[in-house]
Amino acid sequence: MTNPKQYGLIGYPLSHSFSKQYFTEKFQREGITDSTYELFEIPSIEQLTDVFQQNPNLRGLNVTIPHKQQVMQYVDEFDPVAQRIGAVNTVRIEANKKVGFNSDYYGFRDSLLPWLNRTSVDQALVLGTGGASRAVVCVLEDLKIKYTYVSRQSSEKSISYAELKNKNVKNYPLIINTTPLGMSPNRGTYPDLNYNQLTSNHFCYDLVYNPEETAFMRLAKQQGARVKNGLEMLHRQAEKSWEFWNAP
Repeated sequence: MTNPKQYGLIGYPLSHSFSKQYFTEKFQREGITDSTYELFEIPSIEQLTDVFQQNPNLRGLNVTIPHKQQVMQYVDEFDPVAQRIGAVNTVRIEANKKVGFNSDYYGFRDSLLPWLNRTSVDQALVLGTGGASRAVVCVLEDLKIKYTYVSRQSSEKSISYAELKNKNVKNYPLIINTTPLGMSPNRGTYPDLNYNQLTSNHFCYDLVYNPEETAFMRLAKQQGARVKNGLEMLHRQAEKSWEFWNAP
């Protein structure tokens, strides 16, 4: 094969990544023979320059922790969604121009809406205020769902878990965990909620996908709540990345 189109993932560390296996299997399944997918484990974003220089056939990158914001200084243009979120997880490389996108927004939105199944949800709790929450709150804003940030310590934009104990969780039918609590190997950890206030009217979405059922999901399900992990979001954002890379 001469000069295959190259795609890849930058981040550090990448031992947890599902991207290489996902895209390699996608290429095999769909008969895409002119493309490869590689992992570029770079502790420092400055090493991205070397990645570009050493891989002249690079057509697209996925970006993961800790580079989703720092990578923006290497991008020439931004999709409006990525600009608004202030983070890029997909870069399209065309000639000497690099365009930044955020496929997490689409992955979350397109996995959330069918799951809610036209149920009217007007209030949400967003657990965590880190980078993963940025795309989530943009989707909630666009869906006109009011949200309250919950973090370990209260701030101008968030309440603390201690303050949440004094609120009735019944008033928040949608609860989204954007923290790594419960992620393997720390499967016994979970957000500190009044789980006994959850009901069958609650939708509890965990962005964690490994394990398949987190402690947060299990505790919510015991109260009759509907639960969902982050695997569908992950698949949908990967497909959206492919769409961005191959857009005319």
